[in-house]
Amino acid sequence: MIPRFMPYLDREELLVILDRNKFAVSRFEEEFSCLFEAKYAVAFPYGRSALWALFKALGIENAEVIIPAYTCVVVAHAVVLSGNIPRFVDITLRDFNMNLSQIESALNQRTRAIIATHLFGYPLNVDLLQEIVKFAEQRWGNKIWVIQDCAHAFGARWNGKLVCNYGDAALFGLNISKLITSVFGGMITTNDSELYSKLRGFRDKHFEQPNISKGLRRFLYLLMVYFAFDRRVYGLINLLEEKTPFLNRLTKAYHLDERIHFPPDYMEQMTELEAKVGLVQLRKYSEIIDRRLAHAQYYDKHLRNVPGLQLPPLVEGATYSHYVVLVNNRQILIKELLRRGIQLGNLIQYSIPHMTAYAKYARDQSFANSYICSRSAVNLPVYASLEDTLRARVVESLRVTAAILGTD
Repeated sequence: MIPRFMPYLDREELLVILDRNKFAVSRFEEEFSCLFEAKYAVAFPYGRSALWALFKALGIENAEVIIPAYTCVVVAHAVVLSGNIPRFVDITLRDFNMNLSQIESALNQRTRAIIATHLFGYPLNVDLLQEIVKFAEQRWGNKIWVIQDCAHAFGARWNGKLVCNYGDAALFGLNISKLITSVFGGMITTNDSELYSKLRGFRDKHFEQPNISKGLRRFLYLLMVYFAFDRRVYGLINLLEEKTPFLNRLTKAYHLDERIHFPPDYMEQMTELEAKVGLVQLRKYSEIIDRRLAHAQYYDKHLRNVPGLQLPPLVEGATYSHYVVLVNNRQILIKELLRRGIQLGNLIQYSIPHMTAYAKYARDQSFANSYICSRSAVNLPVYASLEDTLRARVVESLRVTAAILGTD
């Protein structure tokens, strides 16, 4: 079976268990900041932990934080659990990012931060965002922190410049499904020395040092990932995921849990083993991005005129953490492709303000585009190890299935 995603791992990541060098977390932070052209980087156990800590370190509390209605729900969790109020803005259907024309009406005297998500690797217009924020700061007399959410957008650029270096700070997620991974983990980058000192000081004071047990659990998880993504057994893994409750805690429950909560170890720092895996992954970054771009261009060329598929744009500076297509009859399409041995992704299956836990923050707005995406978006395989022959198989299966669905 062709998986919906696959981490780009080989024996190098496993062999880090033999690496006895110390201070891997510090080295990972240094090399991460260097690769993404930032002055500073601070590592955390999860991306959501990093965002939560950033709010705490900056003293942002009981304030409104603007976020897109269509993004990973853990972003909203971090806002609420830090004692703040999410203010949702709808997205555009062109690139799945916040509709900047709606931000001005969402800004008010209680706004203290904007989380600018570059969803699926598509760069948001950060120049326009900066203009909007500057005007709002002058109007309301408050600092508005701009946080670039680059969890899906490692290396994305706007007008040639890395989007992570606009605004005040950038957030990266490093779990196994991201462009590069440290097994789990998150990172904040910034060019602001005062912000860096506050954030690092908060982390070192409030986050616990990981114990040996956590490092062992992370290594066992890594071993499980190697096994799970072996194509000889992935069909069985998918069956267990879809037809049994055995993998729910690691798959569906990760995104579809209606509770506003964090993992129990969200305040245990990144392990040395995770940082060592991350260091290996940084060396593969350019190759990973090049392959994803090649896949996106291939899909665009060979699926452009297929009825029933609304393709995303090819955007200069995008890095395609996911290649997302809007379709009719999503569940039928997913089921038919699965029958053909191809797993389509269905990453964000919700519009956050339409979730029960967040309905009270919706403010009677409809968030129509977010709702459409939550019901019709699928993502095609674009991972670096996807072979050209398998990519062609995805295209052919989509063409045949779309033709069948078009006659129903």
